[in-house]
Amino acid sequence: MTTITPEKIAAAMDEANENADAAENTGAATKPRASKASATKVVEPEPAPATSVKARIAGLRSRPISLQQLVTGIAALVLVVAIVVLSWQLIAKSDDLSSMQQAQADRAHAEQVALDYATGAAKMDYQDPAQWQGRLTKGTTPELADRLRKASTSMEQLIKPMQWTSTSEKLTAQVQSVKDGVYQVAAFVSVYTKNVQAPDGIESTATYKMTIDSNNNWVITEISGIPTSLGGDTSANNAAAPK
Repeated sequence: MTTITPEKIAAAMDEANENADAAENTGAATKPRASKASATKVVEPEPAPATSVKARIAGLRSRPISLQQLVTGIAALVLVVAIVVLSWQLIAKSDDLSSMQQAQADRAHAEQVALDYATGAAKMDYQDPAQWQGRLTKGTTPELADRLRKASTSMEQLIKPMQWTSTSEKLTAQVQSVKDGVYQVAAFVSVYTKNVQAPDGIESTATYKMTIDSNNNWVITEISGIPTSLGGDTSANNAAAPK
């Protein structure tokens, strides 16, 4: 009869452990190893869902508009309209202002032309009638110049015997009417006259009324004056007379 002692039990347990370790090592050696590539799983990103342009527009339309957005949009529209209207009014007023300024400049020019002519025409020296005749016809149309030249030639028969001399100074001129660029202007000059009948001199005011055509380089087409002591009517003959 075999006696089971503690030593035998310990020895049997050691042997069993050794056999188990050997069997585990043998299985690990024969088991194929998984490749690193197969052990690593590649996760592909999921494609984003495609959204069409129509779908986006439909999404925008489906969004509700708040009261604040509506008020802001209306205010912006009103502001744009106001800017357009104000710009148009500014341009219109600018054009009107330019037209008014041009009209004022044209009136002033017509008055200056008339005043310069009247001052020269009223200046006379019986010893040099040719200069007076040149001033009398300056700036006039050929037809009017011819009439004034004839009138001044006939007046020399009065001027020389009376030893007529006169000096003139500008006073003022005023446009009386305008039509289609043709100005009716009255010019006033101060005249100091000496002759055999008034050796001490006489001071008077001469008035010349004339028609000036701005469409033809501001030429004087007609001229007349107030009747004087030399006689005559308000025609070119009288305009040639010293006032």
